[in-house]
Amino acid sequence: MWVVGIDEAGYGPNLGPLVQAAIALELPDGDAAGWDALKSIVRQARGKGDGRILIDDSKKVFSRGGLAALENGLGRTLGIAPGTLREFLQRVLLPGCLDDIAAEFWFDGDESLPLHDALDREPTFPSCFAVASLVPTKLFNRIVAGSNSKATVLACGLTALLANMANVGHGPLVVSCDKQGGRNHYAAMLAAAFPDGWVVPEVESADLSRYRIEHLARPISISFRPRADGNSVAVALASMLCKYLREVCMEQFNRFWAKHVPGIAPTAGYPVDAKRFRAQIGSAMQSLNLTDEDVWRSR
Repeated sequence: MWVVGIDEAGYGPNLGPLVQAAIALELPDGDAAGWDALKSIVRQARGKGDGRILIDDSKKVFSRGGLAALENGLGRTLGIAPGTLREFLQRVLLPGCLDDIAAEFWFDGDESLPLHDALDREPTFPSCFAVASLVPTKLFNRIVAGSNSKATVLACGLTALLANMANVGHGPLVVSCDKQGGRNHYAAMLAAAFPDGWVVPEVESADLSRYRIEHLARPISISFRPRADGNSVAVALASMLCKYLREVCMEQFNRFWAKHVPGIAPTAGYPVDAKRFRAQIGSAMQSLNLTDEDVWRSR
């Protein structure tokens, strides 16, 4: 069967892009989590380093080795060929997303990848596909203004990722997602992603929301759980791809402002510190003709 894992990074910050990603893996029937089937080449963060690929919740991977650990795991699964950030984004982003992020004042598509020379590229994961969505601040604000809801941004990205992954591989499709913004009801969102199908809710609760999509060419099951990235290789990989893209973008964002505000401490973009950062770049924003609409998320 094919298993798709979906996660996001950057929904809570005031600065920088929102990233959502989907990873598809071909796994044996009965092992949607994938940890047993892949245990010979994959380990989680609680295990000791032994040459296997470190795959887990992106925060755990990042805490053990920073951006290099994320890049190493993604390089050994998705592959990160030597080239530019733009080339990598062309490979993994949904259509149209690259144009949106390339329009950002801080974006440098010519940055070389991989970022770390010690990247281990072996072994390559079998049958692994990835797609991601990058929503920069200006687009984030336009979506919020048009819907009067921050949650709509997540819903749009999830719908696009699901529709893109609907035809990957053959046979049953099992989709595992982290809870999106804490919501428990997803039927309307799934109906938009699968307009030719019939969405049947099976469970809708704080611990699990599960659906099946009927009247399509293949069986599709979709579940949403809190902290799904610890229960699924595919969701963990999606989490890592989201965190990697978000961190690369925030490094570029901070480099841009360091050139215009010498000595400014970098930010991760989250509330409290984001307010400090916004106050310190205020004068530079004016001289660069940048407004809050360009820099600061409205919600």
